[in-house]
Amino acid sequence: MHKHDQAHQHDHDHDHGHQRAQAGGAACCGSASAAPPIAVAVPAGAAAASYRIDAMDCPTEETLIRNKLGSMAGVAALQFNLMQRVLTVHHTLDSLEPVVRAIESLGMKAEPLSEQAAALPPQAAKPWWPLALAGAAALGAEAVQWLQVPGQEWLAPLLALVAVAIAGLGVYKKGWIALSNGNLNINALMSIAVTGAMLIRQWPEAAMVMVLFALAERIEAASLDRARNAVRGLMAMAPEQATVRQRDGSWLPVAAGAVAIGALVRLRPGERVALDGRVLRGQSTLDQAPITGESVPVDKTVGDVLFAGTINQAGELEYEVTAPASGSTLARIIHAVEAAQGSRAPTQRFVDRFARIYTPLVFLGAVLVAVVPPLAMDGDWSAWIYKALVLLVIACPCALVISTPVTIVSGLAAAARRGILIKGGVYLEQGKDLKWLALDKTGTITHGKPAQTDFQPLGATAAAGAAASDAARVIAASLAARSDHPVSMAVANAARAHGIVPLEVQDFAALPGYGVSGSVNGRSYYLGNHRLIHDRGLCSPELEATLEAMERQGKTVVLLGADHGVEALFGVADTVKDSSREAVAALHSLGVKTLMLSGDNPHTAQAIAAQVQIDEARGNQLPQDKADAIAALSVKGAEGAPGNGGNGSNGSKRVVVGMVGDGVNDAPALARADIGFAMGAAGTDTAIETADVALMDDDLRKIPAFIRLSRQTSTILKQNIALALGIKAIFLALTVMGLGTMWMAVFADMGASLLVVFNGLRLAGRDRS
Repeated sequence: MHKHDQAHQHDHDHDHGHQRAQAGGAACCGSASAAPPIAVAVPAGAAAASYRIDAMDCPTEETLIRNKLGSMAGVAALQFNLMQRVLTVHHTLDSLEPVVRAIESLGMKAEPLSEQAAALPPQAAKPWWPLALAGAAALGAEAVQWLQVPGQEWLAPLLALVAVAIAGLGVYKKGWIALSNGNLNINALMSIAVTGAMLIRQWPEAAMVMVLFALAERIEAASLDRARNAVRGLMAMAPEQATVRQRDGSWLPVAAGAVAIGALVRLRPGERVALDGRVLRGQSTLDQAPITGESVPVDKTVGDVLFAGTINQAGELEYEVTAPASGSTLARIIHAVEAAQGSRAPTQRFVDRFARIYTPLVFLGAVLVAVVPPLAMDGDWSAWIYKALVLLVIACPCALVISTPVTIVSGLAAAARRGILIKGGVYLEQGKDLKWLALDKTGTITHGKPAQTDFQPLGATAAAGAAASDAARVIAASLAARSDHPVSMAVANAARAHGIVPLEVQDFAALPGYGVSGSVNGRSYYLGNHRLIHDRGLCSPELEATLEAMERQGKTVVLLGADHGVEALFGVADTVKDSSREAVAALHSLGVKTLMLSGDNPHTAQAIAAQVQIDEARGNQLPQDKADAIAALSVKGAEGAPGNGGNGSNGSKRVVVGMVGDGVNDAPALARADIGFAMGAAGTDTAIETADVALMDDDLRKIPAFIRLSRQTSTILKQNIALALGIKAIFLALTVMGLGTMWMAVFADMGASLLVVFNGLRLAGRDRS
């Protein structure tokens, strides 16, 4: 399925570039402003309002709110970010008071958020002593009954009621709200199960189930906070204050959020950059790993760009602020990660659909277990009702439902720390299936800056020796220094690197499509391409052969000539990045085939592809040609390319195709690909906002790292689903055999929830791979 079709399957999904949300606030982790909304189908003119709902942290609460607000007049669409506990309501209402009241009727408090809102005070930690007291009462009820203590007929129920009252009043309240709204969530199921146990006089069992449930809920909440903190940790990378120059010339610490664009900031060694900026004075080395994932520090001098969150390692710098704190590259990364959290990945959509069917079916099964055997087979009512209550506890799909968002969020945060910005869980999951990757050449595989690679004196110059060769270099450099053409600049830069000082040029003229000409020391020279020499009738079979050989190596040839003949030639090429060779080798080892799409001539394209070991290369590619090539790759892959997961020659199954580029001319191909990778996105608003996956620097090795992370994520998702369903299947079997108990069921259910949460959090700890 193409990503443009996938994007409309669910109102949480991320739409590729065409319906991206236009409204968005600052990240809600670390501040009170709302996470940017995920694109949904919203009527024109609808307004958006965001609320922080602290009690909304799992699909149980989402379902209640969706059922309550979904049919409310004036509510156009709802967006849920459960990991950050933010609800965004798109509406056409004059007043939002009915929305707030409706949420409060569900036992939750809605705190309005805005970009300007002050940070919400942290929630006070709930005391543990009431839970400990409830646990002591439940154990007391168990001991009284087991030891046959005198008065157990009233003491055990009393202790059990105390335990249930302390640990379970909140559960009963939430359960009643759920049932009154026609929802069978975990609180409703647990309330029914505990009440049923007390009615059949299983007092110790009822008390222990409620206490274990409350304890597991508390531990699970703490575990989920760890997942939220994975993103919150990104925000902590930027310091809260910056040292800003005042009008009187003094330097004072100022809150980063209050620093205006254009302010002058001083950065000392060892400090983190507080705001994006451009260096005005000084030079230093900065660790940019927090933003770009680069392991090697980067030299910075006057004119270079600084990113908030990076670390100054050496000299003192003064820089001009180029973006407010809320608009820094780091802030945009965090906004994008939080927006991606709200999207539903394919596995998550499957799990949600499964849970909606699974819970009612198990509940119906529990009712049948309680009623059918006693009526049809004269079974013991108390025994079969007890089995039915155990089934009710097992019916909760919490472990299954919570496993996917925790894993996806952990993967997104881990990728962001490596300098890989993934714009939605759908792309994180798709990455494991990537079979073809198309790559632009200039700036992607190569450095994008032509450099001189060859110098060869010719004819009389070669015969005259080193002095004549050096003179030819000087004359060529003098002409090249007067031109702004990239090829001429490469010749001039090489001469400058050798300490050559250009001479004065008279009668300089540009020869469009050919090169340049001018007089040096009273003699006329020209510096130009093959066509210029050919048109002047100065080509020879030997020279033609030399030029063709160099062009087949992917080099552009510049020749220095005079009226008496050609004196020297210069080879210029866009050099390949070392990281590109490593990246392509890693892609091949992962089973991904590669195709280079270049606007250069086919000889150059083939030469560069051979250096990097790319599978295929095409030259003379216009933007539309690149887009057409991406479309063709899907068919080609499905028609039996090795290891593509297609269906042989029938071509009935598309394969996942990616495109890597860094220029405007790559936009059609990036949009057409299943996964579009933008290179060098750090500091670039457009790339961060529109790419499916943005690589914060120009290192192609991040794409194999992305694929490996995607495969790790997929493995953990499968493990979590198997854990959740496997544990439930075991206890269903034990219950049917009469071996399962209620407290064992709740312990196993909540234990499974904790297992999948901790398993998913393993991704957040993987900073490099």
